[in-house]
Amino acid sequence: MSQGNGHGVHTDPAAISDLTDAAAAEHPRVAPDGSKVGYRAGRTLPIRVELVRQLRRRRTQLVLGFLVLLPFILVVSFEIGQSQPNRRTGGFVDLATASGINFVVLTLFVSGSFLLPMIVALFFGDTIASEASWSSLKYLLAAPIPRHRLLRRKTVASGLLSLFALVLLPAVALAVGVLWYGAGEVVSPTGEAASFASGVTGVALAVGYISIHLFWLAGLALFLSVSTDAPLGAVGGAVLASILSQILDQITALGDLREYLPTHYALAWVDLLSTEIDWSQMATGAFSALAYGAFFTLLAARKFARKDITS
Repeated sequence: MSQGNGHGVHTDPAAISDLTDAAAAEHPRVAPDGSKVGYRAGRTLPIRVELVRQLRRRRTQLVLGFLVLLPFILVVSFEIGQSQPNRRTGGFVDLATASGINFVVLTLFVSGSFLLPMIVALFFGDTIASEASWSSLKYLLAAPIPRHRLLRRKTVASGLLSLFALVLLPAVALAVGVLWYGAGEVVSPTGEAASFASGVTGVALAVGYISIHLFWLAGLALFLSVSTDAPLGAVGGAVLASILSQILDQITALGDLREYLPTHYALAWVDLLSTEIDWSQMATGAFSALAYGAFFTLLAARKFARKDITS
């Protein structure tokens, strides 16, 4: 039966008694670190969940779709234009139709200066800034997901997506190139020729080098992503830095100073097409990229750990 108090609010004494007894029986246990017993920080935000979230985004699907489409666009361009499939001399464009491997080399050459850096900048620059722009970052941290784990998981997911994109393009280009131009020898601009198997190995090593080289850009994009709530600003800033570095690298008046630019060794993988491979340029380029990438990544981690999250 309900009873009224002096304020006209009806209460049920039996229900109040039950709630009181239930509350008294509750003994929330707290771990030494202050967290609730049963909570495991290592179980928050599995990498699989983050990858699925990213793969479902329209921008990811469009980027991967374009990478699949690009080799077909290049083939159509050569078919419409005039090309000589049996050429043994010339530059990368002239030799593109000499064999399927040469077609892959051209694809990497034309996409390596802007397209591939832009994709890496997109995946890394958008990862944290997009959550902030959607005002969902504070809710992720309140889940609670530790900051360092959130940044690490998103970085790993971005890295896997970038690596997949870097492998997807030459893989599709190889299939298209072999279908149109055959599995012949790979011919270098110097006139040297190597077997199809050697060409595939060289392309695989080239993709590995490009992946390492773009680590500097990934670190920079990640740092910009944790520094702003505008994804376009983070992605655009990283791409502009890459373009600026390439422009400065063309100024011969800078002399040896150009060697300190992060894009100076971007095309060092071309040495893989020679019969006598010079590993020195690629070794220096890899070290430079890893040094720049580690520096920017550490800056990003430090910035994110101290940042006041309000969005």
